[in-house]
Amino acid sequence: IVKPDAPQLLRAAFENPKWKGESVMFSGVTDCYQPLEAAYRITRQCLEVCVEFGNPAAVVTKGFLVVRDADLLARLNEKAAAHVWISIPFADPSVCKLFEPQAPPPDRRLEAIRRLRDAGVPVGVFVAPVIPGLTDHEIPTILQQAAEAGAQFASHTALRLPGSVADVFIQRLRAAMPMRADRVLNRLRDIHGGKLTDSRFGHRMRGKGAYWDTIAELFAISKKRFGFNLSGPPDGGDASRPDSPAELAQLTFGFSD
Repeated sequence: IVKPDAPQLLRAAFENPKWKGESVMFSGVTDCYQPLEAAYRITRQCLEVCVEFGNPAAVVTKGFLVVRDADLLARLNEKAAAHVWISIPFADPSVCKLFEPQAPPPDRRLEAIRRLRDAGVPVGVFVAPVIPGLTDHEIPTILQQAAEAGAQFASHTALRLPGSVADVFIQRLRAAMPMRADRVLNRLRDIHGGKLTDSRFGHRMRGKGAYWDTIAELFAISKKRFGFNLSGPPDGGDASRPDSPAELAQLTFGFSD
């Protein structure tokens, strides 16, 4: 589904006297830098509206196309506030290709971090989703590489499998790693109270229990070790809060149609 009138609707929202200048979060149900964005330029037009009105904005994406809009994001950051979260859930490119076949590989996403920093855009790494039993051991590597690329802040979320996403993930997992599939699914149930997902707002992006506690501790130690800003983005956005970009953004595997 393409919404070509999104920039006009955003302008109308900003012109409404009830608008209080809240920060706009770009990605909601899906990634705003899918391949179609290269032709439709809807996200870019929306960012232009944000610049015009001086309205803060933030982006969560795994797409390299965000680099195209570094100029707008830098201007918006000077005028109001802007920052970008680059999602990197995998360090191993071969594993990334198995689960996110249509998305950029890890090195491409790291390059996006470099380009954004060079342009003056505050940028962080979003280790999302963490797949227990499969990618949690890669957290230190991802954070180290992201820090070396210029990421200033970092956050993470647990894998959740709402609706049809569960079927897609399980199918890919069993096809790619048949010997490890049951272990990963059991670990996932461990962190979601015996279920494969937790649909409760404020809980669904987080895990719980002893195994998740070890993941959270590993992330905290690695974050401190590699010098990330512990207070989050410059405008105060924090992807670990229940009402944060992490909770609002439904990042799934690859790019959806």
